[in-house]
Amino acid sequence: MEVSQIWFRLVRFYVQLGLFFYTKKIKIIGLKNVPKKGAVLFAVNHPNGLIDPLIVTTNNPRASYFLVKAAAFKNPIIEKILNSLNLIPIYRMRDGIDQLAKNEEVFNKCYNIFNRGKSLMIFPEGSDCRDRTVRPLSKGFTRIVYGAIEKYPDLQIQVVPVGLTYQNASQFPSKVALHYGTPIDASKIYANNIPSKSINILKNEVDAQLKNLSVHIKKDENYDTVLTKLNDAQVDFTEVKKVQEMIKTNTFPPKKEGSKNYLKPLYYLIVLNSIIEYFIYKKQAKKNPDVDFIDTFRFTFNLFILPLFYVLQAFIVSYFFGNKMGLLYLAFSLLIIFIYSKLSPTNTEASS
Repeated sequence: MEVSQIWFRLVRFYVQLGLFFYTKKIKIIGLKNVPKKGAVLFAVNHPNGLIDPLIVTTNNPRASYFLVKAAAFKNPIIEKILNSLNLIPIYRMRDGIDQLAKNEEVFNKCYNIFNRGKSLMIFPEGSDCRDRTVRPLSKGFTRIVYGAIEKYPDLQIQVVPVGLTYQNASQFPSKVALHYGTPIDASKIYANNIPSKSINILKNEVDAQLKNLSVHIKKDENYDTVLTKLNDAQVDFTEVKKVQEMIKTNTFPPKKEGSKNYLKPLYYLIVLNSIIEYFIYKKQAKKNPDVDFIDTFRFTFNLFILPLFYVLQAFIVSYFFGNKMGLLYLAFSLLIIFIYSKLSPTNTEASS
């Protein structure tokens, strides 16, 4: 096994461990739909920033490459780290017109990934958004798929739509539903239709599946009313099929109060145990007020900073009270986070 593969697997395991402590539950549906081999494009809806690719990558038997905003690659050191984790920059107009030409190289890299029988993850909505709706899809992902088939005519590519639904992405902890859809044979579509029609067929099929794989509320004049009724009823959004049926029939449960969090004292104990890190986090969070960025920032900050403080504090305890007490302190610190994240209620945004 190559060093790069070992590094990728180690980082993926660490992120998976972080998500285990960070989320109450990740419900995975349709994992059997993921092709065991061959070229695959995972087309994922995008409600929650960097958390989305991390959840899919760590709960997927295929080690994916995935396209991310080029802005994340500005720092040379960060660029090397991201490249080692199979992240590929995609350039947009906001990055500068002169940068768009680099996408040709990016597309060729994607074509080669498919030709090697690997998988690629992409977010066809283009950007992340908390709205509970599948936004219009960009045709960019179809260009990548069909570009690869044009370059390698014998290539077979399966497109697997993936739906992500969060109970409340702004809340810690939260529940998540990860739903893999039915593979779409893009090669067959391309072979049986003219290019322009092939693009629309693939785009429409992915769009239709994403609207069934995640909670989709049509973005019209009734959107806010429907969302409010669902939030007020404290529905479990991760029960996607049940919620979709409520929306379809326009039938909603009665309004009810969110569950009281009797573990709140435990949360305050966690904060007290992480008080320095907590104040650093709060100070940095004020510089990033974007609500769509809250979960991403909170998770990445705690993934890297919190363990450092806990290890440092464990060393201090060991120094004064012995190694056994240091290990017990570290175990206790992890245990209270585990208990809080797994047993706390996950209310809707109506109770946040």
